[in-house]
Amino acid sequence: MTREPRRFGALLFIASLLPFLYVAGSLASDLVRRTRFLGSNPIQSAEHQLGEWTLRFLVLTLMVTPLRKMLGWNWLAKHRRTLGLFAFAYGVSHWLVYILLDRQLDVQEVITDVIKRPYILIGSFALLLMLPLAVTSTSKMIARLGGKRWNRLHKLVYVASIAGVVHFWMSVKSDVRDPLMFAVVFGALFAWRLWQARAAASSAN
Repeated sequence: MTREPRRFGALLFIASLLPFLYVAGSLASDLVRRTRFLGSNPIQSAEHQLGEWTLRFLVLTLMVTPLRKMLGWNWLAKHRRTLGLFAFAYGVSHWLVYILLDRQLDVQEVITDVIKRPYILIGSFALLLMLPLAVTSTSKMIARLGGKRWNRLHKLVYVASIAGVVHFWMSVKSDVRDPLMFAVVFGALFAWRLWQARAAASSAN
């Protein structure tokens, strides 16, 4: 069994926070100082980048179990919560940039936007599914729910991941390479879990 690298938890937290600090700092600079770190449309660029980081952290969260089993990195299990909470945090940030900066809390404009662009509703649905996962990520909540109920609830991460990819795919106009890449990665992670479940069922019989 491989031992956990020294200060891995602290380094993981810092590395996970850096993309947000870059996007937030660049957005603030572009809006206040008229720089162009995020291009000609900094609000939209920040929105997109935060959304993509949400999917990246969902991928990392789902990679914990395969890495544990294939490489013997059992110490990774305790860091899955950190990755999952960062996925939720980036998703909330993505949504807040849209509501506060892009649509400036204009409810009527948001409703009109959702009607024209249904992928916004799909993305909101994905974020809503992630909420109970974030709320129940603590040790106390795991104990309160019980292992089986907690595991069943946290299978919502699969639905949230699919909805997130669909949201991303529908939001791009023609270049679907990035959402396709996420779809392939999530598909591989789901396929690995199905293979493991079938192997476990076969050995039990």
